[in-house]
Amino acid sequence: MKKLTFHFLLIGTLVMIIVMAKTGAVLKTPEASMGILNLEFAYNTSKITRIFYSWSSINSVDIITAAKNNTYWDFVFLFFYALFLLYSCKKIAKLNESKIGFLIAKGALVAGVLDIGENIGMLATLFNQPSNTIAMLTTILATIKWVLVIIAVLYLLWNIISLGLAKKLKTLTS
Repeated sequence: MKKLTFHFLLIGTLVMIIVMAKTGAVLKTPEASMGILNLEFAYNTSKITRIFYSWSSINSVDIITAAKNNTYWDFVFLFFYALFLLYSCKKIAKLNESKIGFLIAKGALVAGVLDIGENIGMLATLFNQPSNTIAMLTTILATIKWVLVIIAVLYLLWNIISLGLAKKLKTLTS
């Protein structure tokens, strides 16, 4: 059952990365070169206005609707990535008996919760409710979320590389 959970979360995360990339591709403009990420980090209405203006210059597509849809899809994505990182970090922490690993695993779950708040802030902005307060709060939530996600991913990569090197060394010395 645990292997099934791991594979379900991994496949779900990978599928949602593709969905997010495809639904967010139209959001990339010279002013918003990172697409929806630019809106996540737009900490005031001036930055939001520049992003919206750059999006409005694309005539054939309703970009605001595309941004809303991308944000809606992110609610699905955050379910998968947060649980995948929680599960994976927890599994490695158990193998290594690492208290820090368990803390990082919990941080991955917190990142998912922060992502919910960030999405709500972006949707408020996208539904014509931009304000400096919402923009700053969204940016703070996004920043903390990304720090926690990056820490979890680095923890996983470090341990995967370490485990791989340990196996190779063990094979060479046997």
